[in-house]
Amino acid sequence: MRDTVFIRDLEVRAIIGIEPWEREKLQTILIDVDMACDASIPAATDTIDGAVNYRSVAKAVERLAEEGRFQLVETLAERIAALVRAEFGVPWARVRVRKPGAVRFSREVGVEVERGARPGSTA
Repeated sequence: MRDTVFIRDLEVRAIIGIEPWEREKLQTILIDVDMACDASIPAATDTIDGAVNYRSVAKAVERLAEEGRFQLVETLAERIAALVRAEFGVPWARVRVRKPGAVRFSREVGVEVERGARPGSTA
C-alpha cells in the first residue's frame, strides 16, 4: 500500500537554533509531515475509524515544536518522526523542517528525515 496522509507548511513559532539570539527569540518554522497509511480502510466506511487524524497529528507536532526549545532542526525532525510513528501508529514518516530566511540569499534552509518502512516496500 502506497497511500500517504500529509500535512504541508504547518507554521509554528518556536525557539530553535544555536546562536544566542536564537535562544531568546521565537522564529517561524515550517513543517511538512508525510505518513504512510492504508486509506482504503476509512474510505470504505467514510468514517474517521482507522484513519490517521491529521488534525491530531498537527496539534501534537505543534506542541512538540513549541515546547521543545531545540538547537538543531535535525533534532526537531527526528523527534517529530518518532512522535508520529509512536503516537499515531504509522509505519513510515517523512518529516521536513524548514527555517525561512535563516541563511542570507536563500528562501529557507532545513532538513528532511525518513523513518520506518512503507508497508509493501522492499526496504
